Amino acid sequence: MTACSGEMQHLAWLMLLILWMVQTVDGCPDVCKCTRKAGPEKSEVNCHKKGLRAFPSNLPPDSWIVKLGENGITDLKANALKSIPKIESINLERNAIKSIHPQAFSGAKHLMLLNLYGNHLTNLPPRGFQELLNLRFLMLGQNQIGTLKPVMFAGMRNLSDLDLPLNGLTLLPANAFKPLIALKVLDLSLNRIQKISPKAFTGLRQLMFLNLDNNSLKTLPAGAFTPLRSLEMLVLDNNLLSALSPSALNGLGNLQELYLRNNELEQLPPDVFQNMAKLSQLALSGNRLKTVDGSIFTHIPVLKKLYLHDNPWQCDCKLISLVEWMGQTNATLSPRDALRCVGPPELRNKIFSSLQTDKLLCSA
Repeated sequence: MTACSGEMQHLAWLMLLILWMVQTVDGCPDVCKCTRKAGPEKSEVNCHKKGLRAFPSNLPPDSWIVKLGENGITDLKANALKSIPKIESINLERNAIKSIHPQAFSGAKHLMLLNLYGNHLTNLPPRGFQELLNLRFLMLGQNQIGTLKPVMFAGMRNLSDLDLPLNGLTLLPANAFKPLIALKVLDLSLNRIQKISPKAFTGLRQLMFLNLDNNSLKTLPAGAFTPLRSLEMLVLDNNLLSALSPSALNGLGNLQELYLRNNELEQLPPDVFQNMAKLSQLALSGNRLKTVDGSIFTHIPVLKKLYLHDNPWQCDCKLISLVEWMGQTNATLSPRDALRCVGPPELRNKIFSSLQTDKLLCSA
């Protein structure tokens, strides 16, 4: 055998090996592309944006990733995934799904990711996810879900990430997320939440990130966050909060970042940040604060960043303790030129860093 023919034979074997490792799968829906990968054999099914009106029934039995985004699927019937027991990830985003049968996901015990973003769901089937024992990520954003009940999340003891932004939620009821004992990320932004039950977050001992940005919260019930012993980041930006009770933030001893931007806060209780020894970033910009006692920040020993700009600061004697604290702290403050007085008239637009405490007077 010549060297040339030996090389040709080697290349032929290499091509056969590649074809064996990644090959087109028999039984694939006509409009979809199915690719099989060896060791162990698993099929990836790509039916993205193929004009499908119903969930395909003839998927390869070894399917493990299924992409069905941007089709016209309107519902998920019972046992929709029964024929693909190895399924680990399914993307159904931006379809027209209005209903999910309570047994739609029956048998999908290996499913880890379920993406239902951008559909027309108004509610979730009771116990509809209870067989998804290994589900880690559930995306339900941009639907029309208006109510939450604990029974909706029954059995989901391994879920770590629940995304529910851009829905129609107005209330977080008691025990809403109680079955989700392993949840680490909860996104409830861009809803219309007006009220939180004092027991809404019961059971979420592992939660690390909670996003309530862009809702309609006017108050926070005392002790609502107490179960969140592992929480590291809380986002409450763009709500209607006008006041915080002294116990509104109780239980957040592990919190590292707190965002309260663009609310309607007029004052802060003296001990509201007490027992928050790990808080390193605090954002209070865009509120209605006229004065704050500087001692309020002495309860936060590791504070690194503090944002206080875009508030109507009244630079009089009540602000002396804050100005003094700002002169002593090592924390990075709001952009220096953005932190300015609104009143009294003689100090209007004065930059905080240029204030002299002996010039901060109070009217008789």
